[in-house]
Amino acid sequence: MSRRIFLVLVAAGAGGNADAQGAEPPDRALLQRIEELERRLAAADAGEPPSNAELLARLERLERRVDPGDAGMVVFSSPTSPFAVRLSGYGDMQFAFHDYGPNQNRQGGAQRDARLVFDQARFSLQLRAFMPFDVMFEGELELEHGGVATAQELDYEEFGEFEEEIEKGGEVLLEELYLRKTFFDRYSITVGRFYVAVGLLSRFYRPTDHLAATRSEAETTVIPAVWDEMGLQLQATFERVRITAQVLNGLDSSGFSSQRWVALGHQARFELVRATDLAYVARVDFTPPGSEVGVSAYYGGTSRNRPKADLVLDCAGGDGATVAPCGWADAPLLLLDLHVRLVWGPVRASALVLWGHLWNAAAVSSRNERLSNAANVLRSPVADQALAAWAEVGVDVAPWLGLGPAHRLEPFARVDYYDTMFGKREGLFDNPRFERLVWTLGLSYTLASAVVVKLEASQRRFGSGALRPETSGRLAVGFTY
Repeated sequence: MSRRIFLVLVAAGAGGNADAQGAEPPDRALLQRIEELERRLAAADAGEPPSNAELLARLERLERRVDPGDAGMVVFSSPTSPFAVRLSGYGDMQFAFHDYGPNQNRQGGAQRDARLVFDQARFSLQLRAFMPFDVMFEGELELEHGGVATAQELDYEEFGEFEEEIEKGGEVLLEELYLRKTFFDRYSITVGRFYVAVGLLSRFYRPTDHLAATRSEAETTVIPAVWDEMGLQLQATFERVRITAQVLNGLDSSGFSSQRWVALGHQARFELVRATDLAYVARVDFTPPGSEVGVSAYYGGTSRNRPKADLVLDCAGGDGATVAPCGWADAPLLLLDLHVRLVWGPVRASALVLWGHLWNAAAVSSRNERLSNAANVLRSPVADQALAAWAEVGVDVAPWLGLGPAHRLEPFARVDYYDTMFGKREGLFDNPRFERLVWTLGLSYTLASAVVVKLEASQRRFGSGALRPETSGRLAVGFTY
């Protein structure tokens, strides 16, 4: 058995490299070697069911044809387990120059400054394990900013206070942990922690997936960045359509704010996730070859997932032995998005428009203002509506420069627009510094769909000309494996 597994892995690895390049003519000697190995395996296994490693090798060959970026994953298995495991992941490092100071709360905007910021942005380890009966599990561990320790930050949203904490979920994240069962090669049910099917970053988040050095500022400001929650997912995949339905834990409205709208409502501060208020997601994607066009909708409550039962209705004579004796003040959240990802010859483009509405935002804001400093939330008023939109496009000029198919050289442009106070109630000050437009121009180089180097310049402008624009330059180095 061990000899057969070794032969399968050799064959799969050789075939994966050929498929990953995709544009070079096949090596006839290599093809003959693979065919001979497969014939020997077929003869050796006549009358026996395929082993886990053989099933995995066949699966990988199919996946490489669909997504060459998955080629080259490490494969291993244990003789005591039916699972065969694949290891993958990515890394991202950032070197940035800013011409502005970190305090954006001043009357005229941030002061002029010249500062460098280096960041080990993230390193991800992803394990996928497959077994017969179409069952798999996935776990993804991400280390952000170099590790986990006691962190100290100067928070200008909290009037320039220094805050110190051991960040649960801020530095080491278990972003995914789920079990999936597939039926008839088309339908699947997933239970555990997985990405929320809203926006583009739920699917395209690796450094090789986007052209700019960083993920979209618009999308990561308004909603949680690469948003993951716990729950149940049902999915149906057809030839050109993918339909996704999810039931998840809802957000915690104590984290909502002027600056980040509902993004900090993602539950990462406590050991247990509150799911008294659930959320529901529906998404439909049309998937022509190399592209994706779709819509998604999210609706969920936010009142009963707060750390304390403090967003409740007032009444006289309620039962003091009951939490929320007169009921909760409803504060449901609705998100709608339209997203596009296009690969057409040398052109690669992505775009998103996302709009959201929070009901009863005034009650949420009033209660958040009275939260303790120890809650580690911004405690600023939250608007009723927010809007985020972004688009980027690049053209691969490597063939015009005589570079081989393993190289992509893409001049690109990106625009981000977002306003976390897009729709506000009467009496709420529409702070112009929360309306932002960011232009980015740069150059992205990709080697073998696995290593990226990006150089860019960007400028951020605000909703008022009285606020000073902010300019940045950035070098990013990343990889996937």
